[in-house]
Amino acid sequence: MPAKNRFTEENDLIKACLKGERLAHRELYELYSGKFLAICLRYIKDRDLAQDVLVEGFMKIFDKLSQYKSEGSFEGWMKRIMVTQALLTLRKNKKLRMEIDLDGQNEVIDFNTELFNSGAEELLHLIATLPLGYRTVFNLYAIEGYSHREISEMLDIAENTSKSQLSRARTMLQQKLKPNLQKEKKNGG
Repeated sequence: MPAKNRFTEENDLIKACLKGERLAHRELYELYSGKFLAICLRYIKDRDLAQDVLVEGFMKIFDKLSQYKSEGSFEGWMKRIMVTQALLTLRKNKKLRMEIDLDGQNEVIDFNTELFNSGAEELLHLIATLPLGYRTVFNLYAIEGYSHREISEMLDIAENTSKSQLSRARTMLQQKLKPNLQKEKKNGG
C-alpha cells in the first residue's frame, strides 16, 4: 500500500527534495512516474529501456532541481527533462534516423478530422506503430507542443525535415485509421 502523501503543497515537496529528503524524492517519483513512463513509452517501444529512461530522467530531475526557478509548471519542467532523456537515449542507441524529404513537399494535410474522432487509446496505439522518425516528430509536435524550430534544434535536423516527418506521420495515421472509420460507418457509428 503506497504511503500517504506527506506534502500538501508542491512547493513544500520541491523544498524537501532540494534538502535531499529521501521520502520527498520517493513521493515525487510516485506522483509522476506513471505519467512519465507513458511519455517514455511514446518514444521508446521497449518497456525495459523506457523504464531505464524514466529512472535516468528522475536522476536528472533531482540533480537539476536547483535550476527550477518556479516559473511555469513544475510538471512541464520535469516533462521536458523526460522527453530530452528519451531523445538522448534514442540518439545514443543510434535509433533516431530521420527520413529526408527528397521530394521537397511540405504540404499541410487537414489533420483535425478523422484522427481526433478516434479513441485516444487507439490513437496512442497507432502512433506507437509509426516508424521511429515519424513517431518522434509527431509526439514532439502534436502531443508535447514543440514548434518545428524547437524540434529541429532538439533532433539536429532541418526544420523542413521536421515538417515532412509530421506530414508523413499524419498521412500514415490517416491511412491506418481508414479501415476503422469504414467499419464504424457500416455499423452506423
